[in-house]
Amino acid sequence: MPGWSAALHRLLELTFPVLLLAGGALGAYELVLRRWIAAELARIAGPRIVEALLPQQVMEVFLESIYGANDANRDVMTGVLGGEGRRPLGGDLTISTHTGVNVELRAVDHELYHFTLAVTYSFKKNVQVDRFIIFATCNALLRDSISSGCQLPLFELWFVPDSELFQSSVDDMLPSVRLGIEYLDHDDRHHVAESRKLRLREVKFQNWSDYLSFFREDMGALPRQSPREHLADLRIFECDLSDIADDDRSVQAIERLSVRATSLQRIDEGFCYWQAPYPCYVDRVTFAVKELDFDGAGDFQFNIAPFTFRSNTAPTRWLKAEDLPELEVRSWLLPGHGVVLLWRKGGG
Repeated sequence: MPGWSAALHRLLELTFPVLLLAGGALGAYELVLRRWIAAELARIAGPRIVEALLPQQVMEVFLESIYGANDANRDVMTGVLGGEGRRPLGGDLTISTHTGVNVELRAVDHELYHFTLAVTYSFKKNVQVDRFIIFATCNALLRDSISSGCQLPLFELWFVPDSELFQSSVDDMLPSVRLGIEYLDHDDRHHVAESRKLRLREVKFQNWSDYLSFFREDMGALPRQSPREHLADLRIFECDLSDIADDDRSVQAIERLSVRATSLQRIDEGFCYWQAPYPCYVDRVTFAVKELDFDGAGDFQFNIAPFTFRSNTAPTRWLKAEDLPELEVRSWLLPGHGVVLLWRKGGG
């Protein structure tokens, strides 16, 4: 027994420094080294790992970690990304880094006016597309669902609040559409096609499901829609961008897009608006509204009401047409963001 005690004592003397050193090293790793190593790995490898993943994968994980699991996260994801993000390096995303908006109002008579909207987009990455789509609706549910439901990269949305005026307003608007593009052909050569009228083709309702996902399946809280139920409140048009290209060259990608269109609206509605169809950094919004006053009596007053991330640049009082300033936005707008122009007669 004395021999065993001496051997155990000797073993403890030899192993204790090793155990003490190991414990100290483990404590130092937990307190300092592990955090430092994790931070260094994240700094070095994090961006490359993120770049290697699809934008959809990154955004889905991020939103679920912040918001929790929810079908409505899809709306946030597509709104922030500017698309579904299923291609590497954001090849299917539409993001305008410089956007200018011009609003013009011109009275037709005492009841109706022409609302002209001219918007210019400059894209972060060339948008790989050769078609341009126009959605026109008088249905508020469709208006608020099209941006999430459309899987095509370049489109415009027209909303006519008056259902009785819808068909005639769209027919009146179609001849006014003008489109200009800066684009790359299939040899990656840069071209500029000046703004010109389009040859728009109306899409048959049997093919609407190819353009909007909610005609194929449920979209979050929105159940699958039947095209037949929307024949009176939705129309879809498309054009081949090669039709306006120089010398009929084929279009591979769009660098810059300008769209101008005029719609017929009712003056007594008292407002008009522009809403971003995809993520847009908006520099400014300008207004030309003097001709809304059909008699030239100067009775109209105007106010600007942005619904954006920040709107501190907007006046909060009613102004005459000649005093209405341009709106300096200089901020990102996502689908659902925009600017409303209000008007009233007299000072009341």
